[in-house]
Amino acid sequence: MRYESNPIEKKWQKIWEEKKAFHAETGSDKPKYYALIEFPYPSGQGLHIGHPRPYTAMDIVARKRRMQGYNVLFPIGWDAFGLPTENYAIKTHTHPAKVTHDNIEHFTEQTKAIGFSFDWDREISTADPDYYKWTQWIFLQLYKNGMAYKQNMTVNWCTSCKIVLANEEVVDGCCERCGGEVIHKEKSQWMLRITKYAQRLLDGLDTVDFIERVKLAERNWIGRSEGAEVDFDTTAGDKLRIFTTRPDTLFGVTYMVMSPEHPYLNQWADRIENMDEILNYRAEAAKKSDFERSELNHDKTGIEIRGVRGINPVNGKEVPIFVSDYVLMSYGTGAIMAVPAHDTRDWEFAKAFNLPIIEVVAGGNVEEAAFTDVATGKLINSGFLDGLEVEDAKAAIIKFLTEKGIGESKVNYKLRDWVFARQRYWGEPIPIVICPHCGFVPLKEEDLPLRLPDVESYEPTDNGESPLAKVRDWVEVKCPVCGADAERETDTMPNWAGSSWYFLRYMDPNNSEALASPDAINYWGQVDWYNGGMEHATLHMLYSRFWNMFLHDIGVVPNDEPYAKRTAHGMILGENGEKMSKSRGNVIDPMVVIGEYGADTLRLYEMFIGDFEKTAPWSTTAIKGCRRFLDRVWALYDNVEAGDEYDKNLHLMHETIKKVTDDIENMKFNTAIAAMMALVNEFYEKGCNRAEYQTLVQMLNPFAPHMTEELWEMLGHSDMLVYEPWPQYDEAKMVRDTVEMPVQINGRVKCTIEMARDIDKDAALEIALAEPRIAQAVEGKTVVKKIVVPGKIINIVVK
Repeated sequence: MRYESNPIEKKWQKIWEEKKAFHAETGSDKPKYYALIEFPYPSGQGLHIGHPRPYTAMDIVARKRRMQGYNVLFPIGWDAFGLPTENYAIKTHTHPAKVTHDNIEHFTEQTKAIGFSFDWDREISTADPDYYKWTQWIFLQLYKNGMAYKQNMTVNWCTSCKIVLANEEVVDGCCERCGGEVIHKEKSQWMLRITKYAQRLLDGLDTVDFIERVKLAERNWIGRSEGAEVDFDTTAGDKLRIFTTRPDTLFGVTYMVMSPEHPYLNQWADRIENMDEILNYRAEAAKKSDFERSELNHDKTGIEIRGVRGINPVNGKEVPIFVSDYVLMSYGTGAIMAVPAHDTRDWEFAKAFNLPIIEVVAGGNVEEAAFTDVATGKLINSGFLDGLEVEDAKAAIIKFLTEKGIGESKVNYKLRDWVFARQRYWGEPIPIVICPHCGFVPLKEEDLPLRLPDVESYEPTDNGESPLAKVRDWVEVKCPVCGADAERETDTMPNWAGSSWYFLRYMDPNNSEALASPDAINYWGQVDWYNGGMEHATLHMLYSRFWNMFLHDIGVVPNDEPYAKRTAHGMILGENGEKMSKSRGNVIDPMVVIGEYGADTLRLYEMFIGDFEKTAPWSTTAIKGCRRFLDRVWALYDNVEAGDEYDKNLHLMHETIKKVTDDIENMKFNTAIAAMMALVNEFYEKGCNRAEYQTLVQMLNPFAPHMTEELWEMLGHSDMLVYEPWPQYDEAKMVRDTVEMPVQINGRVKCTIEMARDIDKDAALEIALAEPRIAQAVEGKTVVKKIVVPGKIINIVVK
């Protein structure tokens, strides 16, 4: 009987939906399990072949947990606000809401066709007013608790796209998207004080089960640095404060560097002899993003300030001050001290500008290169610090600086406050009214949601304001406090807003009185397992952890950390090993694959393609192999023997159950599938009974749910396989009574012989010497040594 995948898959998808097979019940007596994927952005292109890989992985986990007796929450939703939708709406003159609606319908059709066990009753969309009402509510709590504020700041502005760009989106002074010129503009922006949570975000990583590369990415992004802030006197009379992680090297300072944006430059304008030169340099620096400016391989450029010098506080020596773009006003104090003997970038700068290099930690040849292996060592050329070990010198210099009132110990973070505004239409309106008398006034909570108005034009404005600014009948309102004429905030929230708390809304998606009820939040608690891409390991993960910590602080959620476990998956590449893209012509449409091979084959192949955490190229040949495997499982049905207990495959059954069980937990899906393939090979060689075949069907179910449900029904079961118990293994039954013993002659294996596991040495030798191939090998020779390792190996040495 041939396996017809498409009608079988449609049949079971309909049954699952009608019977609400994957319904998660809040308050169930079963132990709860919350499995989460990163909800997709519903683009016009629909699902690509990379989406099913992480979704299938977590679907396997969710299905296995249900079979293990858990009440599983495995939800789906849509991260629906975003710039691509808005740009498409502008291009096609279609309202973004309609574009989003149509895209979600397309995504839903595709997602259901792959057979994921989502609880569709909990479906959410961040662009739904019933959802973003609570995004706005969270913003109001942040504002009321001093965590949201507005300030003027320098932003990257694309003159063509007319939007603010992130630093990473600026390349050589041009927009990464369109190639247009990027300029720096002063703009008033809403900010969130994520920096207040920097240390908690770091400390929290020690309490969760995140894979190490996710933890490392977050730690590097937060960028904690311990050191000291030190005041250098200047010949201008002002004190120039710097931050350094190595105050012990102060005696090695031979110059200082300031950011081109440092306010002292304007303050010292009358003293600086080469101010025009510095202003020109500042203008060039403004064309670069912070990311470009801080790259380690960035060319060392700079201008010495003529007319003002710094004074080293530990020895009173004057040192030149330079302006260079690698120093950023956004980190530390916007000024640094330079110790070229022990920092590669400082050393290269010093060589380029012919500056002195003074070794202060013994051990290198600083004329040839910076000696940077200075975590330990003794101080030299450092006055009262000479002879001290590095750690002792750090303590001594901080004590000295503190007593003299010219410095103090300091912890810095690279993490910056979150820019929480976009000058676009398709986003959550910020629920703030700006009153000339009362200032920023939050909307009353009962007036939420503040809905987006219907507009005819979504075009960004030339002056950098949001398109909402043109909708005057929406903008102009009365102040909620004093009743005077006022205006709404016209910026919208960034696309990260809705995704920073969506895991909470899944717990109680239809609640109109709260973002989720306390009962639901307390029942579901933390997400037990969250899988997603490494590209979201920093921004999304940090933002959502920050929001959850804040909500914990105001009593909304019981846990400081939202996710107990976080894993990441590798990307699927094209058959040519390159990233899939339309321009390369290597994009694979999952619906085409399903039409040709079936959804179960697609699922199985994406799990078999290689190590789940690593990138893997697509292979049309290999996917055919997965279909052949499913065909072989299907065909076995006609040859199943009677039997309600494991028989001739007893040991292998228990070994395979353990292997598949463990491999799913360790995300080794490819080796779990390989174990089941080996089991099927054994079934074809030795035969299998009903009990053995049923267990194979149960183990394969999370991977290939449609076919296995059909086989389960064919085996005479009236209940769906979804909630059948997961197979159990018995370690004792994994131990075989016999073992395969390799027999060597002079260290070379001649054969293997099956022997009783507990056979004694003499009996093992007797059997080995009676084996014809061994008897022939020793004939006419003298046996000089016999080595028997029970249950392992026999080695016979002959001359």
